[in-house]
Amino acid sequence: MSSLDSFFATVKLPTMSKVAHQLIKTLNNEDVSVIEVRDIISQDPALTAKLLRLANSAQFGLPRGVHSLDDAIHMVGMAKVRTLSVGACMSESFPALPGLDQQTFWQASMACAGYAQWLAGALNMDAQQAWLTGMMLRLGELLIGQADPKALAEIEKLPRLPGGRWEREKRLIGFSEGQITAELARRWNFPIQIVQALERSYDPLVEQAFSRLGAVINLAGILADAPNATADAVDHLPEDVIAKLTLDVAWMKSKLPSPDSFVSIH
Repeated sequence: MSSLDSFFATVKLPTMSKVAHQLIKTLNNEDVSVIEVRDIISQDPALTAKLLRLANSAQFGLPRGVHSLDDAIHMVGMAKVRTLSVGACMSESFPALPGLDQQTFWQASMACAGYAQWLAGALNMDAQQAWLTGMMLRLGELLIGQADPKALAEIEKLPRLPGGRWEREKRLIGFSEGQITAELARRWNFPIQIVQALERSYDPLVEQAFSRLGAVINLAGILADAPNATADAVDHLPEDVIAKLTLDVAWMKSKLPSPDSFVSIH
């Protein structure tokens, strides 16, 4: 396909809820209050219930039960509640696709989000922004499946070597999932930092204007694709990207989180 505009002409954009759009607007607002975020989320009872369930899950390990949005925001943190809410809204916006296992797909997306948050935290970057960007990375693949189901089947076929899916996407569609997701994020009015990071996630060093977040998402996506994310998975990451971010390989190997430790929204 010659352009992203041509690609998007073949798909129906997922519909984001009013609550999701209101939450996205707050991502650019450093002065947003707890009350504003709480009032936005409370408009959606199903989302509220999901957040309370997540906050009470063992993954957060909170010392006591969470019974209200105020509790959740106080104990989990507003930034985390906000990004979890946007992520949950997005996962509900995409229908199931034949040939794509939904549970596996969202587990991988959450792993990408978790690794992105971990790396961003080590680099003193915005960890919640990294989490959300990582969670979004594969959304472009869902649009590929809508536009060309046969291409999706080819993209998803084994072996799924880390980064191999991106190569198949570029060969079959002309764009990586990250580039497609970036255009979707642009049309959904996400912050420009997230759009640029997604655009550059496939090859973060090729652009003149280096995106640290794009480089983090590149590494996170490769780790999420690894069959078993053990310390050896770090050896398969691009050395030039690690060097550009000034990450310590020994530290990465010793501190690499288990995918089981990440919060799942699905």
